[in-house]
Amino acid sequence: MQNDNPNTERYIAIARACLKAINDTAANSGSREEKIQAVYQAIDKAFQSEFAEYRQSVAIMASVLERIASGQLDADKAASLARQTLEQQPASTKTGQMH
Repeated sequence: MQNDNPNTERYIAIARACLKAINDTAANSGSREEKIQAVYQAIDKAFQSEFAEYRQSVAIMASVLERIASGQLDADKAASLARQTLEQQPASTKTGQMH
């Protein structure tokens, strides 16, 4: 992963959470299945945390698209609203790369 990629920090945070979960479960007692489940839960938690910003952006964009699709805005207002929404999205969503 390139250092100039805006998702590098997100990727590293998820990788660290995975490694921490693996290390933590290796030291704990419990069945193999419990350890695997703990790692899966840690991975899921890391993904949920790191991609919350994406989900929020998608929700905002969907709301804007619904307003535009309603037909209640003229073309200039719809274009202006679309531009404003695009300008406000997080930089990490503008690259098109997820990893």
